Amino acid sequence: MAAATAPGPRAPAGEGGGAAASALSMERIQSLTDLADLEAAYSRLCEEEKVMQEELDALLEQQSTIENKMVALHRMGPNLQLIEGDAQQLAGMITFTCNLAENVSSKVRQLDLAKNRLYQAIQRADDILDLKFCMDGVQTALRNEDYEQAAAHIHRYLSLDKSVIELSRQGKEGGIIDANLKLLQEAEQRLKTIVTEKFDTAMKQGDLPQVERFFKIFPLLRLHEEGLSKFSEYLCKQVANKAEENLQLVMGTDMSDRRAAVIFADTLTLLFEGIARIVETHQPIVETYYGPGRLYTLIKHLQVECDRQVEKVVDKFIKERDYHRQFQQVQNSMMRSSSAEKIEPRELDPILTEVTLMNARSELYLRFIKRRIISDFEVGDSMASEEVKQEHQKYLDKLLNNSLLSCTMQELIGYYITMEEYFMRETVNKAVAMDSYEKGQLTSSMVDDVFYIVKKCIGRALSSSSIDCLCAMINHSTTELESDFREVLYNKLKQGFPATTFQDFQRGVTSAVNIMHSSLQQGKFDTKGIESTDEAKQSFLVTLNNVEVCSENIMTLKKTLESDCSKLLSQGFGGEQAQAKIDSCLSDMAAVSNKFRDLLQEGLNELNSTAIKPQVKPWINLFLSVSHNIEEEEFSDYEANDPWVQQFIVNLEQQMTEFKAGLSPVIYDTLTGLMTSLIAIELEKVLLKSTFSRLGGLQFDKELRSLIAYLTTVTTWTIRDKFARLSQMATILNLERVTEILDYWGPNSGPLTWRLTPAEVRQVLALRIDFRSEDIKRLRL
Repeated sequence: MAAATAPGPRAPAGEGGGAAASALSMERIQSLTDLADLEAAYSRLCEEEKVMQEELDALLEQQSTIENKMVALHRMGPNLQLIEGDAQQLAGMITFTCNLAENVSSKVRQLDLAKNRLYQAIQRADDILDLKFCMDGVQTALRNEDYEQAAAHIHRYLSLDKSVIELSRQGKEGGIIDANLKLLQEAEQRLKTIVTEKFDTAMKQGDLPQVERFFKIFPLLRLHEEGLSKFSEYLCKQVANKAEENLQLVMGTDMSDRRAAVIFADTLTLLFEGIARIVETHQPIVETYYGPGRLYTLIKHLQVECDRQVEKVVDKFIKERDYHRQFQQVQNSMMRSSSAEKIEPRELDPILTEVTLMNARSELYLRFIKRRIISDFEVGDSMASEEVKQEHQKYLDKLLNNSLLSCTMQELIGYYITMEEYFMRETVNKAVAMDSYEKGQLTSSMVDDVFYIVKKCIGRALSSSSIDCLCAMINHSTTELESDFREVLYNKLKQGFPATTFQDFQRGVTSAVNIMHSSLQQGKFDTKGIESTDEAKQSFLVTLNNVEVCSENIMTLKKTLESDCSKLLSQGFGGEQAQAKIDSCLSDMAAVSNKFRDLLQEGLNELNSTAIKPQVKPWINLFLSVSHNIEEEEFSDYEANDPWVQQFIVNLEQQMTEFKAGLSPVIYDTLTGLMTSLIAIELEKVLLKSTFSRLGGLQFDKELRSLIAYLTTVTTWTIRDKFARLSQMATILNLERVTEILDYWGPNSGPLTWRLTPAEVRQVLALRIDFRSEDIKRLRL
């Protein structure tokens, strides 16, 4: 019963209105008999009514808005009717305009068609007239031997539109046109034969005006390649004759002549200048009559003859200068250690100079050729595709790089680099072997000599204008300085700075006095050992100066090369990777300079540990023999008769005088800095072994200030930074009470940066005999 009367599913609100919106139909309600079912149905209907009421309220709230919109729509009605009318009128006008434009355009197309046909008719008539005119003109010109005019008529005929001529042949006058064409073709062949024969005759006779006359006719007959080829043949003969003449002059040159040492370089120069002059003279003719882009063909033929003549000159050079034999001797000498079998370096000097000059002239010539061809291609390729431009670039690269001239010069430079390396190495060895020192000079002769040689060799390689040659010689020079020459200086420094009894005697050491006294008792005093020791000292100091000057000279040479290489590259020499190659070589040179700096530092450390530390340390240790646990009377006595620091300063002054006279200002300053660091370290050690009273701390403060003041006058280094720890120790030793340190420590330190740790502060406070250890331990640092 309950299941039969259970209410069905409820429909969503808002899907209908009235009874249709209810989930319970009237029939269903009337069929209910159970009270519980009726109450449930009543509750459901009440809920649906409530929802319905809310929806109605919401719709009624929108009534005013909807009414306003309806009023606005009613007002827009008349305007919409006006717009509709205007739109219809505009559409009619557009349709009319479109039809009119279509009619006009069709008329224009008809006019264009008529105009084109008219032009074609006029062109056809003109071509027929031109054909007749050319046929009559070429016959007349040939009879009068006016070959330029005949060529102009043939050129006009060849420029006619073949399709128009073909159409004309199909008309009523076809027979006449065929006859004219046949006559013109015969005249063309006849003129080509005449021009070729006349050109050959003029070339044999060496008649330049006639050669140039017929050279200008070839392009009118569309014989560009043949004309350029024949003209190039004529120019090549001129080049060959002049080169042969110059070579004969070379063979007859007196060896005492001023230019005898570079006569082959001069011969190549004359060859290159002659070809360059030909190119400059005839480039305008080629561009005017043959068009842009044709100069490459002319130069290509000239380069073949240039290669042939260069080969002759270089062969003579190799034979007369005995170049290959000398190279072989150099190779053998580099592999042998015996000096008797080695070739003398100065014998190579003139030949090396001549080779670099020959290569420089070749590079200059090739750069000229490259510049001319590129400018010609740029004009001809202004409208060409990228593929054509790349192809022309390949032609140019092949012409320059694969020419016999380039290959021959590369071979000569290859030999040159080996010979120049040998020249540099052997002359550097001689400079080292002949090293001498003049009194009053800081450096010995070999430094200036070695760097003169290195600069000469690199400068000669630079004068060749070959980046690869220059880089090779920079690398060889770097290796020579880094390995061989640095090794010489290193071995000299490795011998050390000698400390002798005579030196000790000068400084008042008791042991030296005893040795001298013993010698005098024997009736003799050997000064030979002293002299040799002084020489060893001087040698060590001079070597230090040499090392420092070498480092500076290398950096100076690097800067000079940077400037010179920049100028060379700006002139167009070298390829894309030239700058990178040079930068790599120069960076290696800077690294070698740093290695000399490192060697200098090693030498200074050796001098410091051998000559300075053994003397300075005992003088500082004398500080321990002077009591700083003093009272007022002793403090006054110390003030009148300084017990330690003034004598220490005098000793330092005497010791450094020797080094100041023998070392460069830069090295002396560095050595003084090392000595200052040593003094600070050693003085701190002895300080911590001493005990102080209040006045003793004040005495140490005065001594420290006097020492700092003196050292400040003898060096440009920052002294106070090195003595910062000692200065802070002096401050601590001058405190009146233990807790006074808190006025300078931590937040109260102000700009002062403490270099001492809390443990070290307590250690220094403990040196004061009047400070109790309990008070020191209670400090919170």
